[in-house]
Amino acid sequence: MAEDNKQDELAGSEQPFVEHLIELRDRILYMLYGVAAVALVLAFYPGPDGLLNFIAQPIRAHMPPDSRLIAVDVFSPFFVPLKVLMMVAVLAALPWLMYQAWAFVAPGLYHHEKKFAFPLIIFGSLLAYAGIAFVQFFVLDKMFNFIQHFTPDSVAATPDVASYVQAILSLYLAFALAFQVPIVVMLLVRFGMVTVVQLKSFRGYFIVIAFIVAAIVTPPDVLSQLALAIPMCLLYEVGIWGSGWFNKVSRNPESEEEGASE
Repeated sequence: MAEDNKQDELAGSEQPFVEHLIELRDRILYMLYGVAAVALVLAFYPGPDGLLNFIAQPIRAHMPPDSRLIAVDVFSPFFVPLKVLMMVAVLAALPWLMYQAWAFVAPGLYHHEKKFAFPLIIFGSLLAYAGIAFVQFFVLDKMFNFIQHFTPDSVAATPDVASYVQAILSLYLAFALAFQVPIVVMLLVRFGMVTVVQLKSFRGYFIVIAFIVAAIVTPPDVLSQLALAIPMCLLYEVGIWGSGWFNKVSRNPESEEEGASE
């Protein structure tokens, strides 16, 4: 039988409010330093031009030969490549950013909770990268190919580079967040907010929600909407499948011993 007066492992770890603010400031500075270091490396190779050329490949593949994106705004040729550089730097430093966020809340976590936090950071980062890669190498090609068939011959497609980059950033963000569905599902089950049975019964409603979200955040073509909604539904099933296992491996061993002894 477990001892009733067992000391909480978090006892004595409380910090004054000012120290919390100092810790938060330090973690934010570490985040900025990490992004700045990655941006500095990317500035040398492949450089802002190389990054912009890479993300412009999907649309240029469906433009006439030797055609290029145009810059309507006077300052676009300067600011757009820098914007792309910072975007890629933030994405490349995503595991570091998530680690700093975890390190800030880690003192308030139990030992068994700290063990599963790091794998979640890696898994969440990989899912975000998978969503972005899915956009870059599949969604954009299908989307621009679809749009190309509806472009009249009398219309010359010369997209503005600033508008294109803004649209791509929105799609990157939408898919990166949508691919976090398994993480959200597993955490909801882990913290007792829902059960696996409830998630299974909610499956039909989630499918409707996924298609509504896809219709809102993606361009008005069927292919890109399906490209977001279908993976969300599949990832929801992955979350249901993984939540039972995750809830088991992340459970407090002491609570299991106490439950067994009662």
